[in-house]
Amino acid sequence: MKQCWRWFGPDDPISLSDLHQIGVQGIVSALHHIPAGQPWDVTAISKRQRLLKLGGYDWDVVESLPISEAIKTQRPEAFNHIAAYKESLRALANCGINVVCYNFMPILDWTRTNLRAPQPHGGTAMLFDLVDFAVFDLYILQRIGANNGYPKLVQTKAKNRFAKMTDAAKMTLKNNITAGLPGANDVWSVQDVRALLTTYQGITSKQLRANLIDFLSEVAPLAQNLGIRLCCHPDDPPFSLLGLPRVMSTSDDYSAVLDAVDLPANGATLCTGSLGVAQEFDGPRFVERHADRIHFAHLRNTKRLPSLDTNSPNFYEAPHLEGDTNMVGTIRALMAEQRRRKASGRDDWQIPMRPDHGQELLGDLGRHGMPGYPLIGRMRGLAELRGIMAAS
Repeated sequence: MKQCWRWFGPDDPISLSDLHQIGVQGIVSALHHIPAGQPWDVTAISKRQRLLKLGGYDWDVVESLPISEAIKTQRPEAFNHIAAYKESLRALANCGINVVCYNFMPILDWTRTNLRAPQPHGGTAMLFDLVDFAVFDLYILQRIGANNGYPKLVQTKAKNRFAKMTDAAKMTLKNNITAGLPGANDVWSVQDVRALLTTYQGITSKQLRANLIDFLSEVAPLAQNLGIRLCCHPDDPPFSLLGLPRVMSTSDDYSAVLDAVDLPANGATLCTGSLGVAQEFDGPRFVERHADRIHFAHLRNTKRLPSLDTNSPNFYEAPHLEGDTNMVGTIRALMAEQRRRKASGRDDWQIPMRPDHGQELLGDLGRHGMPGYPLIGRMRGLAELRGIMAAS
């Protein structure tokens, strides 16, 4: 697999020259300054490419070309936003970039409640705690009907926890959830979230999946003609938040969407950490089932923690080889798929991967870098993943 690294552009605290010392082979990046629903043009894409080229890299994967909330809910603006998405795909193809990752999570992108939870070894890790999320939902967002989404014991603990929180702790929790983690499509206020929730009234999981399939029916044929491989990232976490539907949380979800728009360009981003929060996730089996449609891999690990709701577990970002996902078996399955593709003559035989997220370790601590994207924690992860690939 091609060993890539997510780089957030000129404001990323990690320099491209540092990445050569790590052995990074390719870059995953995006134009985060362009809002969802607006087109990317050749000028903006080429500017990022020139910057990467000066640093000695190509732009291997776009993550993400965001899908607007209007597309997800099929509001009137969706028509223009899909046209802009197609324009972006044409511009990317003109610039020679052919792997595009996206997600279809409603309102909130990937979500954690604690961005720097202390770990026994002295470092920190991101964590999702259901009671903390219920505090946000019930008492900060004050979502109508939120009580119906939590067991009574979770509601009681959330009430008690909120009563003891300082104003600063409440603000931190609010910002952790609404302000947008690195790579998220949008940054929302509490008022924004409340307003957006009204646009999802009556949208079930079935309807949201239909909206995704409608979107792919529009853009995947174009991507196919352009030689672009689209790859959908799974829901993170893979269960409902704020009462909203989820449609890319399981292997069966992927089968439904990939089969509905049965083109090679319509593919999957395998994120072992996101999918691995679910107890039933089997990494090697996912690869075997969707092998020829996996266009990109996020290799990270999560560890489930005891929770008051088994359907919504607590979890934290574990070291890459120490969580609940069978990372060794998953990588071996991906390497076997690469060999199969190469033997069959596929141009896209090499799957781009990146170490995803990481604990803050050693010099990462106190740098106040991007949550989830520390230098040393990801270096450790890449070294461990590289070792498995070399032995596979």
